[in-house]
Amino acid sequence: MKKKLIIKIGTSTLTAGTNRISFAVIESLARQIVELKETYDVVIVSSGAIATARQFVEINGYQRNVDSKQAMAAIGQTRLMELYDTIFSTFGLNIAQILLTYRDFENPVANENTRNTIRRLWQAGYIPIVNENDTVSIEEIVLGDNDKLSALVAVITEADLLILVSDIDGIFDKNPHLHADARLITEVSDLNAIKGCVEEKVSALGTGGMSSKVHAAEICMRKGVEMWIVNGQRANHIIRAMNEEIPYTRFSTLPRQS
Repeated sequence: MKKKLIIKIGTSTLTAGTNRISFAVIESLARQIVELKETYDVVIVSSGAIATARQFVEINGYQRNVDSKQAMAAIGQTRLMELYDTIFSTFGLNIAQILLTYRDFENPVANENTRNTIRRLWQAGYIPIVNENDTVSIEEIVLGDNDKLSALVAVITEADLLILVSDIDGIFDKNPHLHADARLITEVSDLNAIKGCVEEKVSALGTGGMSSKVHAAEICMRKGVEMWIVNGQRANHIIRAMNEEIPYTRFSTLPRQS
C-alpha cells in the first residue's frame, strides 16, 4: 500500500517572488511527483488563484475589499487549474479539483465524503488539487494561505506526511530576513519552545506567515501527522529533503489521536 503525502504550495512559492505564476515552479513540482507517485498517493493543496487572476484582469479595490478578492479568486481559480492541467499532462499526470471550506471539516459526513472522493481519485490515477472555496469562504484569503487547510486535509486522509513548501528553509531561532546570525531549527518536538522565535516577514503576495505554519504543525502533531517545512526555492526540493540532502524543519509527532 502506498503512503499518503500532502504537499501544500503557497502563493509566494508559486510566483517565485514575482507577481506572476511561475510555469517553472509547477513544472518542477510535476517532475518530482512523477518520481514520488511510485511510493506515495499525493494531494496538492495549492494557493495562487488571486495571483493567477492578476495576470488577466485587475478589479478595483481587490487589495482592500474582501468581495473584490473573492471575485479575483473566482476568475483565477479556473486559470490556475488550467495551468496545472496543461503542465501536469505533459508529464502524464491527471489532476482533479476539490474546493473546500473550513465548515466542511466540522461536519463528519462532509469529512467522510471528502475522504472517499480523494481515495477514489487516487484509485483512478488522479492527483487531487485542493484549494479553499474563496467565493463562499474568506478565511484563507484574509488569514492563512492554506496552511491550516492543508493540515486539516492531512488529518482527514490520515496522511503519513504533510510538506509545506515555503520560501524559507524552515523555522529559525530568529527571523533570517532580519538577523544574519539566525540558525535553522531542524527538529521541533515542543511547539511552545519555538513560538517566541516567530517573527513575520511582510509579503504583498501570500498571506500565510510562519505563525500560520506553526498552527498547522499544532494540528498535525496533535493528530499524529508528520509535517515538514521545505524551501521551494531549492531545486528538486521535495525529493532532496526526503534524501536528507537539503536543510528543512521537521515537526515530530505525538501518537495519532482519533
